[in-house]
Formats: sequence, structure tokens, C-alpha cells
Amino acid sequence: MEIENAVYPTGEQLTALVALPATGPVVMLNLLKFRERAQYKDGRATELTGFEAYMLYGQLMTRFVTERGGKLHFTAPAAAPVIGAVGEMWDVVALMEYPSPQAFVEIATAPEVAEFGVHREAGLAGQMLIPCLPQR
Repeated sequence: MEIENAVYPTGEQLTALVALPATGPVVMLNLLKFRERAQYKDGRATELTGFEAYMLYGQLMTRFVTERGGKLHFTAPAAAPVIGAVGEMWDVVALMEYPSPQAFVEIATAPEVAEFGVHREAGLAGQMLIPCLPQR
């Protein structure tokens, strides 16, 4: 199985997310891999690590999401797998809840998020984002 280290969802992925049969919350499983050093598109000089740049984004995004009814459930460094094998381990795992898949798309595409999202893009080498629908 090949895994692509992407940073942004495609339009098709967002359309599939909104089409999920969900009337309630969605918990997004974030698997994060950071650059050794942050790399900003605008070329600004920085001494930030990828993790540090992402955390600038993470603090602002967590506040933005919680103000809109979401909740950060969990975040921690990823440890070595107990079952299975991967070529390269993810750095951090996080669980963020959104009121619905539609709310996730609205939040993720908000102009405010684009403003502070520069830190996310500068810090991430790649990410997997997996929607998890709580059982009803």
C-alpha cells in the first residue's frame, strides 16, 4: 500500500466528505509528519522547526474550531506500531471533532483559516486526515 504525503484535500475528497451519511459530529483523525525546518511559501527567513510552525497554526485553529462548536479530543506524539509496519512513522496524532462533515468543510475553507494556515503549510511534510463517524 502506497501512502501519499499530502497537505491539502482535493475537491473530490471534500465532496465525498460532505456526502457522508452523517447528521451529527465527525471526528477527524490527523496523522501529522513535520518538516525538519519550516518552509514558508513567501520565502521568509525563519528558525522555526516544522513542528513549531505547525503549533502556531494549531493553537489558532483549535480556538477557531472550538468557537464554532468543535472540540480537540486528543493530541500526542506517535509511538512505534504494535501491529503492522510503516516505512516512516507519523510524528503526531490528533483527534479533532467538528459538529458535522459540512461544518468541517466550512471551517477548513474559511478565509481566516487561510490567513493563519500559512504556518500549517510551512510546517507539514505531509498529513493523513481520516473522518471517523461516531456510531449512533
